[in-house]
Amino acid sequence: MEKKLIVCDIDSTLIVKYQPLSERSKAVINELKRRGIYFGIASGRTLEEIRSMMKTWGYDDFELLIGLNGSAIWDGVTKQKYEDFILKKEWIKEILDIMKPYPKINIMMYRGHNVLCERIEDHIKRATDASKMIPTPVSSWEEYYKEDNAKIMFRVTEEEMVKLEKELQDLPTDRYQWFKTQTTLMEFAHRDVSKGYALKKFCELENIPMEAVMAFGDTTNDNDLLMASGWGVCMQNGSEDTKQIADEITEKPCEEDGWADYMEKFLREQED
Repeated sequence: MEKKLIVCDIDSTLIVKYQPLSERSKAVINELKRRGIYFGIASGRTLEEIRSMMKTWGYDDFELLIGLNGSAIWDGVTKQKYEDFILKKEWIKEILDIMKPYPKINIMMYRGHNVLCERIEDHIKRATDASKMIPTPVSSWEEYYKEDNAKIMFRVTEEEMVKLEKELQDLPTDRYQWFKTQTTLMEFAHRDVSKGYALKKFCELENIPMEAVMAFGDTTNDNDLLMASGWGVCMQNGSEDTKQIADEITEKPCEEDGWADYMEKFLREQED
């Protein structure tokens, strides 16, 4: 029997940020498992952070985990981990130089179980509390480029984000890319990293045709994921660019269990 896969972004797609997974969503995931349909997570978070969140939801593993926007892949079928596309430390220094004109930024980076940051703001405290990570203020920007890393993140104001997106359009580099993951969060990663790449790699490993994949997301860093899948769905609360490339948009937003609502209808259609 041909395998099917449902893969889902976390924040503002599967869950409301900092909130637990709803009982309605758990029921859908359990029904997918009962039917033998694979389920996966695709996130900008580390694999360790994703697993920590999953345990609070009551799950030990899923068939697919995509971490760091595609730099890390966990194949839960074969229990194999894959890592690709890391930023070199000298590139990280370049990126920091690009961001110097923005004085209000808060720079963040994952390193092991730590979240390096300029200062511990409320959103960092909530995020690290939820994922059991350790917020770790740095004394110097040099700490960020002591070693290679998968990505570096910048918290900015919404006003700065508008200006930043325009100025980065002409960024002259073939080494790294930038993308908005929230209205106030900009991330830089290797030019070739994407959730879509990671999805294709997993499907090749497990012989799953792309047309048998349904993907859900809400913003720019999910676009490649939705376009790579056989059917890409954007949340009603999603960004305009993601809605434009999606095959369909949910009837309800994340706050109203839009993902679970969509999947319940999909599963009922499969029974007819």
